[in-house]
Amino acid sequence: MLLHRKSVELLAPAGTWDAMTAGIEAGADAVYLGGKHFNMRLHEGDFNFDDARLKAAVEYAHVRNVELYVTLNNLISNEELPALRDYLAYLDEIRPDAILVQDFAVLELVREMGVTVPLHTSVMMNTHNEHAIEKLKEYGITRIVVGREMTLSELALFRERTGIEVEYFMHGDMCISESGQCIHSGVLFGQSGNRGRCMKICRWPFALIDEETGAVLDENSPGPYKLALKDMCMYRSIPALIQAGVYSFKIEGRMRSPEFIARLVSTYRRAIDAYIADPNGYATDEEGWRTLYDNRVRDYTTTFAFGQPTAVDIGMTGEREPRFFSKAVEEAGFDDEVLRAERPIAVQHPPERRLSVRVGTPAAARAAIDAGADTVYVGGEALRPNRPWKLVNYAAIADYAAGAARIVVHTSRTTMRRECGELEQFFAALGDIPVDGIMVGNLGTLKLAKARTDLPIQADHSFNIFNHLAVTFLKENGLVMAASSYELSFSQLREIVENAVLPIEAVVHGAVESMICDHNFPAMSLPNYSELSAPELMDVHYALRNETGGVHSIRIDQYGRNHIYFAKDLCLYPYLEKFAGLGSYRIEAQDYGPAATGEIVRIYRAALDRLAAGANGYEEADFHRLKELSPRPLGIGTYRFRQSRNSI
Repeated sequence: MLLHRKSVELLAPAGTWDAMTAGIEAGADAVYLGGKHFNMRLHEGDFNFDDARLKAAVEYAHVRNVELYVTLNNLISNEELPALRDYLAYLDEIRPDAILVQDFAVLELVREMGVTVPLHTSVMMNTHNEHAIEKLKEYGITRIVVGREMTLSELALFRERTGIEVEYFMHGDMCISESGQCIHSGVLFGQSGNRGRCMKICRWPFALIDEETGAVLDENSPGPYKLALKDMCMYRSIPALIQAGVYSFKIEGRMRSPEFIARLVSTYRRAIDAYIADPNGYATDEEGWRTLYDNRVRDYTTTFAFGQPTAVDIGMTGEREPRFFSKAVEEAGFDDEVLRAERPIAVQHPPERRLSVRVGTPAAARAAIDAGADTVYVGGEALRPNRPWKLVNYAAIADYAAGAARIVVHTSRTTMRRECGELEQFFAALGDIPVDGIMVGNLGTLKLAKARTDLPIQADHSFNIFNHLAVTFLKENGLVMAASSYELSFSQLREIVENAVLPIEAVVHGAVESMICDHNFPAMSLPNYSELSAPELMDVHYALRNETGGVHSIRIDQYGRNHIYFAKDLCLYPYLEKFAGLGSYRIEAQDYGPAATGEIVRIYRAALDRLAAGANGYEEADFHRLKELSPRPLGIGTYRFRQSRNSI
């Protein structure tokens, strides 16, 4: 391709008016900023733009031929929807050049209200496959910020196949978790990272331990900050970014000072212009590099741009960490004053209560069926030492369950190019296996499943459903049930259930993942960890222990992704009568053995049957038995909060 000045866009952050003007004066082609509500930077302080300032910012940028994008990129709860309507109407009036979105409710309202401002997906939408892009195009999306786990080689192919405009983070603070898939802050503090209030649990110190023995495995490691990813810096890789087809070069930093922003923008401006002017004769400007390096916050990494990150990409010593937003605290047990005071869900419900169970093995599936589960979710991520389900396993369990339970095939939450290729073949094979449905974890898998099968499709919790309009979006796209977000308080869940156009499933018991990461934490810390020379180490159950003694299990799936669990499993057994309007009560038993799975299902089955008969569902002896069966302590997670703290 032939390059010219408009071949790429240098995109600067702005948290204040002075930062915006500094970025523009330093040479930014575009700036992005947020209003006082509805964005991913809602920490206290004099940041973000009120409505009058937003309008003035748009005018200021446009006079200087600079584009301005407004971040409306957090999850929206039901109580925020009226304010969201007003905000969208105002944005349509002041005409920024694009709105960055995460929540499906925004897509619904933009269509309903006739808003004509272009839409870009936020990185928080975790867009990582071409099928998701094709679905998003149907809703007017013109640009995507790709998932941070995508390599440049994958991105180049992705861009070629979809033709969509791509924005890529090139500098700044990066999350260790897959975007939109970390719920640790929301569950632990009631301040969701998906709602702009992350308390950065990833910056806590941890010890890597053998979960079975408790032995510390990394005493000689450089430091305890196992999840503290260094800052992204692609300055030395500008040619690779441009040749991969990246259009917008995004600098992170809406909380940074004007001076900091000006330095970054001007340094990158000179380098980009130099490459465009003479690609063949280009060399990294070492003076520019020294400017960036000497003024860095954390040390630098290129994360996934050129392949799997290693230990050198983690700031394990913590010495360059600019701020610690929180310290380790014990997770909630049964601190239930708020939940006990809440009124139950008030919608008509069927005379029977439907119980679903996600399992990890065929033996556990049989145990769940025998114990009275109505639906069993099988397949998807196989957490080692378990192995992926084979076609014969699906056929056998469908035969075993015939007439007794529905068998719904679970699919992986993350489906990059490899996984999508495997799913296409898998969905074709399901035509010969009498399963009853498919559970999907992202828009791309949804589109694939609709195209390749006629089976009913459900949405998993990874869709981050936070309001009833997002449920409407899913129904319009052919889904029959949606799982609620783990980050909702009970009152917020109730609002969704009472207004949703689909039945809502909620997890009432089980092991809950706080985040999913494409980094391999045991491999980063253990010198003898090797897929080639010591593959048996991949089957060990590792864990991260925080400063309060909380043990966070690590489970590694067949794609090498690390699933980090909360230190306490969820248990809502004492409160089941509150949830009577649910379409399905779900047990997450993927990390439980067959015997425990069967007994837990029997306890919940009996309780739900008693409730359906008009009796008290709770039995003290069964509650104590659940505690005995659990491999981890139990608690109520986010249900101890009155609400997940909102944006207004």
